[in-house]
Amino acid sequence: MARGARGVSRPGEHDDGPWLSIGALSRATGIAVETLRTWESRYGFPVPERKASGHRVYPIAAVPRLRRVAQALSLGHRAGQVVGASEESLAKLLESSAAAPSPSPHSSVPLPSEDLPALLHHVKAFDADRLTRQFLSDWARMGPVEFLEARIGPLVRAVGEGWEQHELEIRHEHFLSERIGDMLRSLRMPLEERATGPLVVFATLPGEAHGLGLQMSALVLAAAGCRILYLGTEVPVVQVASLARDLAARAVAISISSATKGQASAAALRKLREALPRRVALVAGGDGAPAGRPGIDAVHSLRDLDSWGRRLAAGLPVGAAPEPGA
Repeated sequence: MARGARGVSRPGEHDDGPWLSIGALSRATGIAVETLRTWESRYGFPVPERKASGHRVYPIAAVPRLRRVAQALSLGHRAGQVVGASEESLAKLLESSAAAPSPSPHSSVPLPSEDLPALLHHVKAFDADRLTRQFLSDWARMGPVEFLEARIGPLVRAVGEGWEQHELEIRHEHFLSERIGDMLRSLRMPLEERATGPLVVFATLPGEAHGLGLQMSALVLAAAGCRILYLGTEVPVVQVASLARDLAARAVAISISSATKGQASAAALRKLREALPRRVALVAGGDGAPAGRPGIDAVHSLRDLDSWGRRLAAGLPVGAAPEPGA
């Protein structure tokens, strides 16, 4: 691990090689600047040095370790477990994670923390900077699924309920959706760059304009090691199928919200299943996803999807998740 004492040495006194600004360190590792600062404050790593000018710089030797930390986080470990771990412990953790079976998709989900009122305050004030900083801090200490289920999901529901009760306006809901969408994309990109698993095409069906659930699902499967091709919302069925065939995709993922639940979505899914080669898996999730359809893997939570994606990335058979309580 990097040296634990801060500010006691100067660049050039050690043989760690070149030095990086925090922005350069972020680009080299795919870890957000705010996350690096949070880790430094909370866990004492990465450790900066100060140049004679007073600017803080980081040894380039920290890059490989930070990439291993990011890999451990993508496997579902918490920042508190891995950021401050010794090199030996981190290596063992990564080895055991690679060999271990996927966690149970029905593991308990932590309840929203007391930070939810503060997040709602930021939404009401349209304070994008503070909202993003809190999100990145939570991301740094949570696994991807926990972050989405215990932080993003409850906040989205709270804002939706506030709008229905006339305590918030549609502009608040749009502000939050856009801010979360931007953040989820930025978090997914470094994971996509490292992913070496099978290709999964993401889209919603015609008439489905809600894309936030699709963004969350893409982040989960990127963290599971799958390569992502994100098409977005309201893509014609024929075009989704032809693209999956042309690129030899291993799977297609479709998000269906409660707003489009019904026979039309079920019929479009059947049409998509018929148009796809048999080797291409089709997974559907969201509040409106129909269950029990032949050839369609229905997932009932992000944890279900995480388990499904890890099996896919490992080359194992995938199949429909069981109904809750089954």
